[in-house]
Amino acid sequence: MQTKTLIDDDNSQELRISLGTGLTMVVKGGPTKKSRRATLYRQGVLVREVDLSDRVARRLFIVDTVDLGAKKSSLATALGISRQTIDNHLDTRKYFGQEGLVQGYNVDASKDRRQQRKLHQTELSSGNKAHKVAALRSKEREALATPQESLSFTDGDKFNGLAPEEHPFSENHDWEKTRYAGTFLYFIPLIVQWNWLRLILGYFGASYRIIMVFVLMAANNIRSIEQLKHIRGREAGVVLGLTRLGSKPTLWEWFYDAARRKASGPVLTAYFRQQLRCGLVGIFIWFTDGHLLPYTGKHRVHSAYNTQRRMPVPGRTGLVTCDGSGRIVDFEIQEGKGDLRALIGALGHKWQKELPQTPVQVFDREGHGADFFAGLVHNEIPFVTWEKHVDAKKLAAIEDSRFTTEFELNGKSYGVFEEEKILRDDTLDPPQAGVTLRRIYLWNKTSKRRACGLAWTKPATLTTEECAQAILSRWGASENTFKHLKDRHPWHYHPGFKLAASERQDIANPELKEQETLLKVLKKNLGKLYRKLSPAKEVVNADGSPRQNSVRERLRRSIAEQEAKVLEITADKKQLAPRVDVSTLENYQSFKCIDNEGKYLFDFVTISVWNARKQMVDWLRPHYHATEEVVDLFYAITACHGWIKSTATEVTVRLEPLQRPSARLAQEQLCRKLTGLLARTPKGKRLLVEVGEAPF
Repeated sequence: MQTKTLIDDDNSQELRISLGTGLTMVVKGGPTKKSRRATLYRQGVLVREVDLSDRVARRLFIVDTVDLGAKKSSLATALGISRQTIDNHLDTRKYFGQEGLVQGYNVDASKDRRQQRKLHQTELSSGNKAHKVAALRSKEREALATPQESLSFTDGDKFNGLAPEEHPFSENHDWEKTRYAGTFLYFIPLIVQWNWLRLILGYFGASYRIIMVFVLMAANNIRSIEQLKHIRGREAGVVLGLTRLGSKPTLWEWFYDAARRKASGPVLTAYFRQQLRCGLVGIFIWFTDGHLLPYTGKHRVHSAYNTQRRMPVPGRTGLVTCDGSGRIVDFEIQEGKGDLRALIGALGHKWQKELPQTPVQVFDREGHGADFFAGLVHNEIPFVTWEKHVDAKKLAAIEDSRFTTEFELNGKSYGVFEEEKILRDDTLDPPQAGVTLRRIYLWNKTSKRRACGLAWTKPATLTTEECAQAILSRWGASENTFKHLKDRHPWHYHPGFKLAASERQDIANPELKEQETLLKVLKKNLGKLYRKLSPAKEVVNADGSPRQNSVRERLRRSIAEQEAKVLEITADKKQLAPRVDVSTLENYQSFKCIDNEGKYLFDFVTISVWNARKQMVDWLRPHYHATEEVVDLFYAITACHGWIKSTATEVTVRLEPLQRPSARLAQEQLCRKLTGLLARTPKGKRLLVEVGEAPF
């Protein structure tokens, strides 16, 4: 149904068209694309608005609208384009990722298109993308039309280093009931968007099976391999494409086979690169934070810092980088407390080839330091962080009227304003003014607290309000990524502990600590003597000389002795090295280093499941009215029991329907979306998911 409304006041037009599934589009503007805007509504609620003169924004708007369930014919009519154009955009995203839709976009208005192509010639794929898409479509049609015998393997043939019976979902079987059917949903976005199955098959070969088991653990919050004894082996095995789950000794054999390959580093690099190239994570602003990975064994390891207990504890530090939506962009496990500053500096250039510009780095007070800030500015790495050691009395004395910019975040009211802060360069003699930073004054009007932030955002452009929101977005009441990750996934689990001698065997010099303790005692005693000396009376002999056994004279002699000891110990302290090797000391154990290969493998799966969950929740959100319940609804869907069937060409999973009509409708829409992605195993089987009653 189409409704046209003509408004003659300003010679503009408004076209309102129903797109189906509750979607309505309003196109406003004149006859030229440069003056047109499109607004999308679902059940009368604004979903998205786009400027149709922006080619890239228009393409992204089209594919997102189709994902929401819009009819292609109605969408083509509303935008004045052909159905073939819409199909081309969808297939471009399918084969080349989101970067395929963005590629060729002239981001610098001061340079013409020819100059842009010349500058980025090596980065862009050559040839006509439409022709490439047509060729790929033709190959898919040929594959579908090919008899199934061409997809089978002869005896002795290998595919990705695997025999036919070792390949995932190679078994053909009729409908079987499984209580882990919801876990199957995670595989579809991982295969389609992250090329995940081919990635693990290429690096791990037959050892890929333990990675599939880790998916089951992460998706169902199973905290250890030992807890898999409670899992029904056949029901879980068919969902994971493994025929059945192995026994505990078999699972550990799979794990050690994968760990011995030492492939976690290349796998993580390939996974993170795929995310960035396909636009699956944000690239404008990144949040980095460290999280304790405790160790409770008997060996001596370096200590990390427990923020809740405010004390060092044995363990390691997981340094994790997220984008603005909470998707994990990169992570690294470091021995002991870790080096957040080094990681921030490295992140600016680690993915330089995959990014148009360096993301804005946001971190907490642990990264505070004038030298560190100057280094970031010198390397042109934009950042936003909290300022440390701020005088609370000076902040409280600032007039309320100076907080001119106001905004709300998570139900709290804030006021901000900005000044400059000039850092001194202490390496010069005498110290001189160095880099200039932005100082963000922040006032939480709800809790009546004030704080300061520091920022340097060139060449990126952030307003004062955006800087304030950046430092508030991952700490305090707004921090949710790792809290939810820890609750929903076994974040601290480390399969297969292996220890070796650490390369870091230095500790703080114990003699230095003894000297500092002694100095502290001496100075405390000196303070007591000074306080006693002041009221003591001067007593003299008959000839006017001071009496040697008087209280005042005894105090003076004690003070002189104590001061001489302080000078002597201070001189000895300067001769001591600040850190020493434990091998040079008596009665000291050497430090052990925990091998992180198993932890990296498990965390690779954990973050893969986490990012896939984020993506599927975004697909589910438009189909469910209660926004605050969408995440819980998604977990309810993935916890559904169901049935699975595997034929020569397809693997079909049917989920039990949820009881509430609104929840069931959203469940069906998500399953349709996942089926529409046309996911395939490397062997050629399509992955389908549906909602329905028992098939038998």
